[in-house]
Amino acid sequence: MTDALQVTVTAAVASFRNPLYAGVQVGLPCPPPSTIAGMLAAAAGGWDRVPIGLRFGAAFTAAGAGTDLETYHPLDGRGRATAATPKDREFLADVVLTVWLVDDLDFWGDALRRPVWPLRLGRSQDLAAARTERVELVAAAGRQGHAIVPASMSVAGTLLRLPTVLSVDRARNRWDGYRYARSGSDQRIDTGCSVAPTEPGVVGQAVALLGEVHPGQFDSGHGR
Repeated sequence: MTDALQVTVTAAVASFRNPLYAGVQVGLPCPPPSTIAGMLAAAAGGWDRVPIGLRFGAAFTAAGAGTDLETYHPLDGRGRATAATPKDREFLADVVLTVWLVDDLDFWGDALRRPVWPLRLGRSQDLAAARTERVELVAAAGRQGHAIVPASMSVAGTLLRLPTVLSVDRARNRWDGYRYARSGSDQRIDTGCSVAPTEPGVVGQAVALLGEVHPGQFDSGHGR
């Protein structure tokens, strides 16, 4: 068994814009790994305080969804401000993000207990709250559920192309393929570890550790 820090993040409203679409506001059904990583970096006080090998597993649920209007201030071809433009914005309600961290548990426990910067999930105005607990992971296949998993690990759920890591200046990034089942999937997948079940005969939640998300990897030549 391996100890892990399980972080439960809750927010009343969250919105994750799909950056593959320009000029329209298309929402994603779950946060990209880069968004989760940015929230963790804010709690730590900046990327220079985050261990460069940061990896995590994640699962996400939303109790509801809707559409509202948001005012945008687009720029013209010369970079000058134009008239404010209202556009539809898709949002998710009563969201719960679960993150599993397997390294530097004391560091992350302290950072999330007293974050340096406010926790935000998605847009800068969508504040979130977090609580942590230690759990045990076992080397066994688990239920996919609402986990965000690399596309190679499952065929269940929607296939998504999501940003995994962005450079600090946002000039470079890495995208990867993921699977996410909005309604949950009972499929059993072997990710290498799962949350130890609390009752006999129960299949634990699969924990798929996603790729490295620290932007420092671009400086060390590992990004693309």
